[in-house]
Formats: sequence, structure tokens, C-alpha cells
Amino acid sequence: MADAGAAANGGRNKYAVLDRSEEPEPDMGTEGWRRPSAPESERRRRERFVYACAVFASLNAILLGYDVGVMSGAIIYMQKDLHITEFQQEILVGCLSVVSLLGSLSGGRTSDAIGRKWTMGLGAIVFQIGAAIMTFAPSFTVLMIGRLLAGVGIGFGAMVSGVYIAEISPAGARGTLTSLPEICINFGILLGYVSNYAFSGLSEHINWRIMLGVGILPSVFIGFALFVIPESPRWLMMEKKVSEARAVLLQISESEAEVEERLAEIEEAAGLMKSMKSEDKEVWRELLNPSPAVRRMLYAGCGIQLFQQITGIDATVYYSPTIFKDAGIKSDQELLAATVAVGFTKTVFILVAIFLIDKVGRKPLLYVSTIGMTICLFLLGVALTLQKRAMGLMSPRVGIDLAIFAVCGNVAFFSIGMGPICWVLSSEVFPLRLRAQGSALGQVGGRVSSGLVSMSFLSMARAISVAGMFFVFAAISTISVLFVYFCVPETKGKTLEQIEMMFESGDEWGGGEIELEDTQHLIPSNKKSGPLG
Repeated sequence: MADAGAAANGGRNKYAVLDRSEEPEPDMGTEGWRRPSAPESERRRRERFVYACAVFASLNAILLGYDVGVMSGAIIYMQKDLHITEFQQEILVGCLSVVSLLGSLSGGRTSDAIGRKWTMGLGAIVFQIGAAIMTFAPSFTVLMIGRLLAGVGIGFGAMVSGVYIAEISPAGARGTLTSLPEICINFGILLGYVSNYAFSGLSEHINWRIMLGVGILPSVFIGFALFVIPESPRWLMMEKKVSEARAVLLQISESEAEVEERLAEIEEAAGLMKSMKSEDKEVWRELLNPSPAVRRMLYAGCGIQLFQQITGIDATVYYSPTIFKDAGIKSDQELLAATVAVGFTKTVFILVAIFLIDKVGRKPLLYVSTIGMTICLFLLGVALTLQKRAMGLMSPRVGIDLAIFAVCGNVAFFSIGMGPICWVLSSEVFPLRLRAQGSALGQVGGRVSSGLVSMSFLSMARAISVAGMFFVFAAISTISVLFVYFCVPETKGKTLEQIEMMFESGDEWGGGEIELEDTQHLIPSNKKSGPLG
């Protein structure tokens, strides 16, 4: 039966004989070396190998998370050691988002030229150089040079690692494996917070340098990983290295039949990509002058990226010591200990989200996330206000505990919805012809918004107070609840084709589907509109 299928598909058979070291494929019914599927132990070995590759590739995400977390504490001692101003502090903290975006944009072309895994290696080297410069920086100017290089390296790695994981993962495990970078970002943030606390007792001239220098370690592991993980089979096929691509697929696939099938699919997709490159101008024209359906896609895909950032999550993570200091914590070590609780909460709840996202659905989690964030942001504003203006209404200790609870609650609700679902949704709502450019457009908006929030938080807080800033974030978060209601459809259980048809029809906006209790009836309601392949 498999031989008949192979004979019907000449494109698959040709790959079976490209590796000259192997004999021609025997009949599937014989007791030859080829079997329909690998033994259980072999299958598990291949699964472990794929997971190992995904984990190694995700180390780049740990770099990004560590940098975000460690800078929140290191900046306290940089101010004392290098005497940097508030404006310089904002630029130093916020520039990472913008600079890493430049790294991401250039990383695409670089990965096409030299390969996925070597681009990850290049990103690690650039980050190491930047981190080393920051570690030994004698002035703010040198510190900024290192920060810019580190940002470019992080952007390189963060973009390519996601592509690599998606290209090496089997379809059945792709959802779990492609969520690893988000988990690693949160784990990196926690490591950054722990590093701040662990080295805070050292001299002010030394401690922040060690905090930043420790960030080099994950990039060293990336260097070792390059000699373990294979190149992406899709990139190898694009370079016409078919035998090498086949060898990689043999390591990660369950059977040779699957290898040949994936080779044929990759070749077909590569041909499609080449034809699509000539249509880039038409794609951008369609995005910039959208039809009603594409406009709805842009609202959902780009809007979710925007609201993810302008509700203040980066300000909360970067400036959590400033928030806790405003709440009444005096000691630097107590400030940093409180941030460890924030990092731990964020990491735990991202794991909860990964478990729930395909069981509960995107939209219910977004409702819980945005409503919970709104309450916590408002509560944080109230706690900080009472600490400053109504000291007699509650004890200082209660005010501090309430502020810590509100910050932890905010990052928990963010991690259970807006954090991971943003990336899932932005990859689902655009059809194939618009997916790359549409997702890139949303990412640009998100990164720029993140940079603007981070680079203006301290100045705005000085003008309207830290509490006032969180009342502003609470108001924006309230708008995000309405955004979810009116602009975000439920995509759980739908094929990409069904999602596209839903945007094309537009008849489910403002109606039954966006009610929480109706999410159980998504697929039956779609089936009424006709069979979908």
C-alpha cells in the first residue's frame, strides 16, 4: 500500500535514493530494515532529541528574559556607581526593545544566508561582546555601546530560535515546542531577579557588573549546543542539500515514509515561498490598503500586540524595584527580594497558560487576563496613593504587602493570557499570503510600544506620580477588555482555513461567538456554513 502511494508520488520517491550510501527501498511488506514505524524506544529517543534541540534553541530566549530581569536591579547600583541621570536610565532600559527589533529584522536575511543554527551562534557572539563591554564599562557611553550590541544579539537569536523550532518540530508537538521560548523568557526574568538579589551584598562598583556578566553563561551554552543540534531541514532543502536534509529528518521522524513525505512537503513549500517573494509588494499594498476582512485581521493581530505592551507589563517588570520603593520598602536587598517573588509568579503562571490554552480556548483566557490585570493595576494605584496621601488609613506594612500582591497579581494575569496568547493569535489570524508581513507589522508595533513605555515611565511618574501611572495603565487595560470583546474571535478548534473564512464573512463579530458561554459551540456553528477541508 505504501509502495503504491510512493509510486503515485514521484516527488517522494526521488528522495529515497538521494543518499548513495543506502540501498534501494525494499517492499514494505518484507522483513527488511525499513518498517512502518520505529520501535517504541527509538521513537522516544527521537522525541527526546527533538525536545533537546528545541530547548537548546530556546536558550536565546533566556538571554532576553535575563537581560530584562537583571537590568531592573542592576540599574540601582549603576546609578550610584556611574552617577547616571534619570533620563539616561530610561534610555538604557528602554532601548533594548527597539534595538532588538533591528536585530530581528536583519536576522531573517542572515538566517537565509548562513543557516538557522549559525545565525543563533552569531547572535550569541554579538550578545557576549555586548555583555562583556557592559560588564567593564567605565562610563554611560561605553555602557550604551554594550547595551546596543547586546540588543542586536538578542534580536538575532530570538527571531531565529522561533523559526528553527517551528521548522524542526513534528506537527503533533509543534504547539508545545514553539511555546518553549515564552517559557524561557519568563525563566530568564526569574534568573535575572535571583542574580540581582544574590549579588546585591557586594560592593556597588562590583555587584552590577557581576549581575550583567553572569548573563554571558547562557550564550556560552548556545555555543556548545551548535555542535549538538542539526541544521534546519527546511533551510538545507532551500540550499538544495537534500541528502543532508534527509539525514536530519531521519533523526527526528518516526519512519522513512514520514521522512519522504516531509521532504516533499518542504520542497513544495520552498517553491511556494519563491513564488510569493515576487508578490511582496502586492502583499504590503493589501496590508496598507486593506479590505474589510484584512482590516479585521489587522485589528486582531496587531491590536493584541499593541495592548500587550501599552498596559504596562514592561514598566512593571523593569521598574518593579522603583514601584516597591514608592510603596515604602527602604532596603535595596528587600526591594530585590520582592522582585524575586514577581519573577517566580510570572514563571509559574506561564506554565499554567501553556497547559490551558488549547483546553479552555484563547478568548476565555484573554477575558480572565485583561479583567484581572485591570483590577490589579487599579489596586496597585490605590495602594501607592494610600501610602503617600493617607498614611493613617492603613499601616505601612499593609500598604507594602498590598503593592507586592497587586504587582504579582498583574504579572500572573498577564502570563495566563495576554503574554502567550498574543503570539499564538498573531500567527493564526493572518492567511498564509499575509502571515509573515502581518505578524512582522504587529511585532514592530509591539516592540516600539514597549520601548516608548519603558523610556518614558520614570519621567511620566515624576509628573503624575507612580500611582498615577498605574491608574493610566488600568484605564488602558479596561479598554483592552473591550478590544477583546469586539475585535478578537475565538480560534480554538478551528483550522486556519476556517479562521480565514470567519474573517471574510465578518458575521460573528459582536454576536454569539464573542460571548464566553458560546465558545463551546464554535465548531458546530461553523459546520453549518458548509464543509471545510
